[in-house]
Amino acid sequence: MKNLLLMFLIISSSFTFQSVQAQSFPKMDASPMDLAMARPDKTSPPLARVIYSRPQTKGRTVFGDLVPYGEVWRTGANEATELTIYTPLKFGKTTLKPGTYTLYTIPDEDNWTIIINHDTNVWGAYSYKKEKDVARMAVPCKDAAAPIESLSMIFRPEANGTTLIIGWDTEYVEIPFRKE
Repeated sequence: MKNLLLMFLIISSSFTFQSVQAQSFPKMDASPMDLAMARPDKTSPPLARVIYSRPQTKGRTVFGDLVPYGEVWRTGANEATELTIYTPLKFGKTTLKPGTYTLYTIPDEDNWTIIINHDTNVWGAYSYKKEKDVARMAVPCKDAAAPIESLSMIFRPEANGTTLIIGWDTEYVEIPFRKE
């Protein structure tokens, strides 16, 4: 009886192992999703978080071509970039309340218009509605020290808040968020 039970366990476990091995998962997305978290230090609660997809240049001219100047951009690939605020923060003259927003941009040669919008869970900028804007701010566009292959975002801690840095190809912008 013990031998029969042992044989049954071995056979059933091999079927389970084979079924696990047979699972197929999709390939990595061409523009994988990433996130950046704003914290004064590693043990402090977060101030903000951004979730975005990271397209690559792949030898293409990005700004003015792949991403046209003067048009609303989702600030990444796939779904529009999502910004979550955890504590009230000033964005220009507007105080952003805790919550989740969409972060759109309008790149131009010398500056970008940064848009914080109420719509969330949207694909691209196809359904963008200006009347849902919470705030806008223009920030200067700067030359990157070296080319940036993948769209990248990082928060830099500041004494009075945080700065979101967005860089891609040969450009970057700095977006200040200040504590109240």
